[in-house]
Amino acid sequence: MGDPKKPRKKYLVGKPKKVWQKQLIQEELQLVGEYGLRNKRELWLARSLLKTIRRRARTLLSMPFEERIALEAEFKHRLYRMGFIDDENLPLDYILLLSLRSILERRLQTLVYRRGLARSIYEARQLVAHGHIAVRGRRVTSPGFLVSRDLEPYISYAPTSPLAMRAATGEA
Repeated sequence: MGDPKKPRKKYLVGKPKKVWQKQLIQEELQLVGEYGLRNKRELWLARSLLKTIRRRARTLLSMPFEERIALEAEFKHRLYRMGFIDDENLPLDYILLLSLRSILERRLQTLVYRRGLARSIYEARQLVAHGHIAVRGRRVTSPGFLVSRDLEPYISYAPTSPLAMRAATGEA
């Protein structure tokens, strides 16, 4: 079962092997500050997802062409729906060039800030965590929620939030 207070880690391969490299620490801290992450674990979670995507792309590239066609189209369509790539017709080699920023840009916290619902990335995190943000009318309290391309237009204030009432009346 396990202790409920000690959940299993969600990142598989995201934690760097050499944690104390100066350049790596600076890059990670810059990303944590830019995207308003709570800690480096959230960054490692995104890095783990990116490594999983790259690993899948490499295995598809190693398959024979006839076997690869259908699987490749399905994989690209999934990445397009999630918003990680802009075009489904990209060659598979370009998927290997995905960056960590493309994953972090799809987080609910980042999209709330980019849409102008919050004045800063940190306020966006607070609004999401306190239940003021809804996706398709349903309240989401996880700032790390990955928003797919089809859900992106439905990000708004939660119907029961006082912020939604202020926005409807036009107050600042």
